[in-house]
Amino acid sequence: MIQYEHVIGLEVHAQLLTESKAFCGCSTAFGAPPNSQICPVCIGLPGALPVLNGAAVTLAVRAAIALGCHIRPRSLFARKHYFYPDQPKGYQISQFDEPFSAGGYLEISMPADASGVSARKRVRLTRIHMEEDAGKTVHTAGSDSIVDLNRSGVALIEIVGEPDLRSGAEAGEYLRRLREVLLFLGVNDGNLEEGSFRCDANVSIRPAGETRLGTRVELKNINSFRFVEKAIDHEARRQQDELESGRRIPQETRGWDEKTGTTYSLRSKEEAQDYRYFPDPDLPPLLLGEAFIERVRATTPELPAAKRERFVQALSLTPSAADVLTQHPAVAALFEETAALSGDPVKAGNFIQAEVLRDVTTHGLAATLPMSAAHVAGILTLVRAGTISGKQAKEVYARMRDEVQRGHSAITADDVVRALGMAQVSDESAIVAVCAAAVAANAKQADAYRAGKHALLGFFVGVVMKETRGSANPQKVNETLLRLLAAAPAAEPTGEP
Repeated sequence: MIQYEHVIGLEVHAQLLTESKAFCGCSTAFGAPPNSQICPVCIGLPGALPVLNGAAVTLAVRAAIALGCHIRPRSLFARKHYFYPDQPKGYQISQFDEPFSAGGYLEISMPADASGVSARKRVRLTRIHMEEDAGKTVHTAGSDSIVDLNRSGVALIEIVGEPDLRSGAEAGEYLRRLREVLLFLGVNDGNLEEGSFRCDANVSIRPAGETRLGTRVELKNINSFRFVEKAIDHEARRQQDELESGRRIPQETRGWDEKTGTTYSLRSKEEAQDYRYFPDPDLPPLLLGEAFIERVRATTPELPAAKRERFVQALSLTPSAADVLTQHPAVAALFEETAALSGDPVKAGNFIQAEVLRDVTTHGLAATLPMSAAHVAGILTLVRAGTISGKQAKEVYARMRDEVQRGHSAITADDVVRALGMAQVSDESAIVAVCAAAVAANAKQADAYRAGKHALLGFFVGVVMKETRGSANPQKVNETLLRLLAAAPAAEPTGEP
C-alpha cells in the first residue's frame, strides 16, 4: 500500500473593518435591506470612477506587518474579468502580479501527541493582497435566483497560504489563530456566519516523500472551522480512494455537504481560466512610503501570542489560563484592567474564568460584559482584605451582576456586602466557639482524625462553614480546628477517690 501525504493550502478572505467600501462611500453595515447600499461605482455604471479607501489600506498594511510580510512600496490594482450575476461590472478589482505585500508566516501549535510532545509549526504565507468583494446570489426554492449587491465593493484582504498544512486539524488550528490575530488587530471581526471571514481550501495528496504536488482540488463555501476540518479530511480520503481504484483526480472546485459529510463537484477547472488581468486604468499605483509603514507598525496592537507569553512570564498565569483569557480582545482587556486594579493577577484570572466568563457574550469583535473591571476588582479587594470569603465573593458577584444589568452601574462591592448583611467572621473567640462546638458534636470523627485520618479535617471545615453560612475566615478556621483536634480529649471521671 502506498502511504499518502495530505497537502493543504488555504486562501482566506477577510473583510476589513471600514465603515465604507473599498472604492466608494457606500456603507458596509451588515443586514441592510437588499440593494440599499449601492451606487454607480458599486454596480459599475459607465463613467463611475473608483477612489481607494485610505482606512482600508491602513488596516491591510497592519495585518501584513503583524504576519511578518514584506511591504512593497509600490503595488497595482488589476481587473480580474469574469461574468457572474453578483459581479455587475464584469470584473473584480484585485491585485495580481504586483500585490502590496509578500511572504510572511503564522505560528501554530498542535495538541500534545501520545508521547506528550506538542508540535509547533510555522505556516508560510505567499502574500496578502487587497481586493473588493462580490455581491451575493441567493437561489430560491424554485428555479430563480436573486442578487443582493450590498456586499459588492466591500474591502477585503486575501491571505494566501503556502501548501504547508498536512491535515484538517492543522488547517482548523491555522484558521483559529489567524482569526484571533485579525480580531486583536481590529482588522476583521472574524464573523463566519456573516461571511466576513471566509476560507477556500486547496487539497491534494501525494506519495509520502514525494516533493511534487498532486492535482489540486479547491473546496469552497464552508462556513465553520469544524466543517473545514471535516471537509479537508474527507476530500483527502476521497482522492486516495480514487487513486487506489486506478482513477485520476480531475482538477475541479467542490462544495461540502454537511448533512452527508461528503464533498461534491461544483465545476471543472481542467481548462485554465483566463481572467484577462490587466492594470485598472482608473486607479493609479498604490505608493506606500516608509514613514507611513512605520506609523502603522508603531500603532499595531500586541498580538495574542505575545500577550499569552506576557501573561505567563510577567503575571504568573498558567498557560491554560492565559489561553482562555486571550480568546477575545474584550476579555483580555477586562483581565488586564482587573489585575492592575486588584493587584493580584492570578486571583483576578481565576475569578474571571470561574465566574465572569459564563456571563460574557461575543459577536465578532463586539462583546457584552456583565460588569466593569472596577466592579470585579472591588470584589477581589474585599476578599484580599478578609472582609468576605471566596464563597461570599460569588454571592456578591451574582448580586452585583444583576444590579448592573438593571442599570445600577454605580454600585460597588461594599454596597452589596452591606445590603446582604455580609461580612466575614474573623473574630477569634467567635471562631473558636463554633469550631469547639463542631468538634464536640462529632466526637467519633474527632477520634478518627486523632487516630490518623487527617482527611477528616475537610469534614470539620465544612461543618463550621455551614454553621457560619460561609462567613468564617477560612484560614482562621483551619488554624483553630488543627489546634483543637490536636488536643487529646479530657478523661471522663471514674467515680473512684
